[in-house]
Amino acid sequence: MTVETAPHRSPAWRTINITTTERVARIVAGLAAIVAGIVLLTAAGSVVAVVLEVLLIAAGLDLAVTGATGHCPLYAKLGYTPKALGRRS
Repeated sequence: MTVETAPHRSPAWRTINITTTERVARIVAGLAAIVAGIVLLTAAGSVVAVVLEVLLIAAGLDLAVTGATGHCPLYAKLGYTPKALGRRS
C-alpha cells in the first residue's frame, strides 16, 4: 500500500506579492495614518468624527500589516503580480 502526498505548497498568505518599494511606502503611510487617527481621535467632537478617525486608524493598520508581511490579499485575489517580482510561486 502506497500513500501519495500532495506537493508541498506554502499558504497563499506567505507569498510576497508586494515590491520592496511598495512595502516601505505602505509601512510609512500606514504608521502616519495610525498616528494621525490617534491624534485626531483625542480631539474628536462628534460621533461622525470618531467613526471616521477609527476608520483612518483601521486603514493605517491594514497598510502597515500588508507592508510588513509583504502580502496583499487583494492582489492575490485579483491574480496581480508586479512585473518587478516576476512570476514566483
